[in-house]
Amino acid sequence: MEYRLGPAQQAADGREITLEVKNLKVYYSTPTGDVRAVDDVSFHVYKGEILGLVGESGCGKTTTAMAILRMVQPPGRIVSGQVLLDGVDLVKLNESQLRQVRWNTLALIPQGAMNSLNPVMRIHTQIAEAIVTHEGKQPKDKLKQRILDLLTMVGLPSRVYDMYPHELSGGMKQRVCIAMAIALHPSLIIADEPTSALDVVVQRVVGQTLLDVKKRLDVSMILIGHDMGLQAQLVDRIAVMYAGHMVEVAPVRAIFAEPLHPYTQLLIESIPSIKERKPLKLTEGLTHDLRNPPPGCIFQERCPKVMEVCRMERPQLRPIRPEHYVACYLYE
Repeated sequence: MEYRLGPAQQAADGREITLEVKNLKVYYSTPTGDVRAVDDVSFHVYKGEILGLVGESGCGKTTTAMAILRMVQPPGRIVSGQVLLDGVDLVKLNESQLRQVRWNTLALIPQGAMNSLNPVMRIHTQIAEAIVTHEGKQPKDKLKQRILDLLTMVGLPSRVYDMYPHELSGGMKQRVCIAMAIALHPSLIIADEPTSALDVVVQRVVGQTLLDVKKRLDVSMILIGHDMGLQAQLVDRIAVMYAGHMVEVAPVRAIFAEPLHPYTQLLIESIPSIKERKPLKLTEGLTHDLRNPPPGCIFQERCPKVMEVCRMERPQLRPIRPEHYVACYLYE
């Protein structure tokens, strides 16, 4: 059965929705119970926007991305939920249909470029392999020019065409991965912490490359990370995760001007200031055992503003202002 795109989904304001995740749950089986890595997460990505998915390490960001790509490995499993890409539920597709979706419609920029590129294959061979696998054999001259155009689009010189991964710097390898991700013009790209192993100067270069790609191809992106300063420069909206739950979603300007959830406030306060000296604010305590979440709010054990109601019933993600959603009883 061939996979075909469905009709574009639309939000209430008329904007097209490329991706909609509904009530997604991803658990990992252990001898002592299921680890609830992603627990009832919902969000959407508009056409042509960059959505930042942020939170501390272990909060479920990458697991969410792997679930969207249907790449969760055992003992992990998708327990329930929908992942609607252009109106088609990816959770229901078989492996053959998924092969048509990946790279054609849905692409990944991995976190570790060196671990993702084959060290014994030249760059042009690796990019060509992705193109030929999905589109069939191509004339050599046209395929070469197409690969050179991709390298130019991500700001790499033509000499990279014949080079091996070990001959490239970290930033160049990351841009090769970006070139591979956009090779088939997907409608959605997931960038999993693409700048985490790079210095701040190269981070800026890679970040600008992502913005250029988004503008040229009008592609939607999910940018995963925990660097709030970098997110502020690159994304249109931010979705904040904590312990497998979505706690706040808002336009980037709104969330930095007035973060509502206590966890979001602490994340933003952790950004060092270049204007004044001040101690970094730390979040006390540890995340609860993901096999046995407490009743009520999942942030209650570390929240400086916890109330009695927070320990009784879990708050739902609700709109507090236009496009600004938060799961917190402070705004009930």
